[in-house]
Amino acid sequence: MFRRRRREQADRPGFDSGTGQDDPEFYDDLDELDEGDDYDPEPAARGEVGPGDQLSGPWDGAESFPQREPERMDFGSLLVPAYEGIRVEVEMAEGTGVCVTVLRGDSALQLMAFAAPKTSGLWDEVRQEFAAEVAKSGGESREVQGPFGIELHARVHPTGEGTRHGPLESVRFLGVDGPRWFLRGMIRGPAARHPEVARPLEELFADVVVVRGDHPAPPGDLLEIRLPEDMRQALAEQFEQQASGHDLPNPFERGPEITETR
Repeated sequence: MFRRRRREQADRPGFDSGTGQDDPEFYDDLDELDEGDDYDPEPAARGEVGPGDQLSGPWDGAESFPQREPERMDFGSLLVPAYEGIRVEVEMAEGTGVCVTVLRGDSALQLMAFAAPKTSGLWDEVRQEFAAEVAKSGGESREVQGPFGIELHARVHPTGEGTRHGPLESVRFLGVDGPRWFLRGMIRGPAARHPEVARPLEELFADVVVVRGDHPAPPGDLLEIRLPEDMRQALAEQFEQQASGHDLPNPFERGPEITETR
């Protein structure tokens, strides 16, 4: 049902992304953007996401979904599109677990998939929890209608700030409830403030496939992330090159050993 609603939105004339980002109270003026945005508004010309289906997902791995060339990167519970110009990393999300992070320029999209109940979604509950945490930490947030339904736009203190003083960082929290799964996205950087910069990351989020699997899992449990074969091989080579007696690197720290550039 949730994907059918996405298609209706995507096909509706005038449908656009990030409409709530036009409020200057929360977001910068697009004219002030100084990082040359090279976004191509016609990705179908490159054989990627077509205009008719670019905002139709995210997709359920147990059902039919459009194939892509090149194939999506397989992270176990997440199949992530390998769009040109992105960098993909696997890292530890503080206090949460392992996540996949897509980087494009100075912007980032963090992806995490969770088990969810059969009869209800998690996004309404999770969104309220995020808003409470933001307020508790001295930030501010509000709900905004976005391309995937209601999302949470927040301004928070950067990680490690350790104080409620100083500039706030804009963050967008996206959420989609699927059949027995919940996909969360978090956008940081210029894409959290500028709709045109956010568009490629939104299209990528819409083209993610969630592989829930048949195994039982309590609602809210993080679905397992596994490294693709080429990343595992690169990491194994790094292990082999370690001098004896040296500590092995943490495979979930951000760094080239678990980074793939497209």
